[in-house]
Amino acid sequence: MLQTSSLPTTPATLLEITGLTKSFDGVKAVEDVSLQLREGIITTLVGPNGAGKTTLFNLITGHLRPSSGEIRWQGTSIVGCAPWKIARLGVARTFQDLRLFSHMTVFENVLTAMEKSAWFWQSERATGAQRRERARQILDATGLLHKADVRANDLAYAERKFLSLARIMATDARMWLLDEPASGLDPRSYELFVALLRSEVRRGITICIIEHNLEIVVSISDRISFLDQGRLLADGEPEEILSNPHLSSIYFGERNS
Repeated sequence: MLQTSSLPTTPATLLEITGLTKSFDGVKAVEDVSLQLREGIITTLVGPNGAGKTTLFNLITGHLRPSSGEIRWQGTSIVGCAPWKIARLGVARTFQDLRLFSHMTVFENVLTAMEKSAWFWQSERATGAQRRERARQILDATGLLHKADVRANDLAYAERKFLSLARIMATDARMWLLDEPASGLDPRSYELFVALLRSEVRRGITICIIEHNLEIVVSISDRISFLDQGRLLADGEPEEILSNPHLSSIYFGERNS
């Protein structure tokens, strides 16, 4: 794997992956991946289709169990933990299919994500009034406050994307795993999306994104991890990864056979 220089001040590691492998009927979807997701920055997973990016998310969040390797959250192994347990530790995730409660209102979708019974690791036992106020703040930040009483099913596509993000915000998770969160956004929505993520990072949130759009990758990444055919080929600063001609040829389908 190509190693590039680290950030000037290296943030602490929040989640550490070591030697991770996942095989399906002898085919290695993820092969011997070692990666550190560092606190308070945005790490972007890039690579061609089939590189293993979503599989890696599924392994981190417990939706798949690795064939071998280790995943540690704040130094403690989470291999074999159920997805709900990993979520309660503070690892939240979006999916490409969004998975909203389509017949609930926007406000109800956010409140559901704030339920104490679902997120008992939250530090404050907020009252119902406090939760509703927090939900309004989140909807205001995501540009959805005026749609609070609209059913999720009746939102435009970009609005559904922001509702998925609002639900993540409502959990108070320390790490967000976002699977192509900006796909299909119009320019105005994209600007709001970037500003929102940067604001959350300044607040101390750690974010890992799967993204194909190079414009988004360039504008939002603090660090890039490049995967291909299940292997981690490079991990480092965006300028170095994106200027590497070998990685570019793989990304744009110009690899040598």
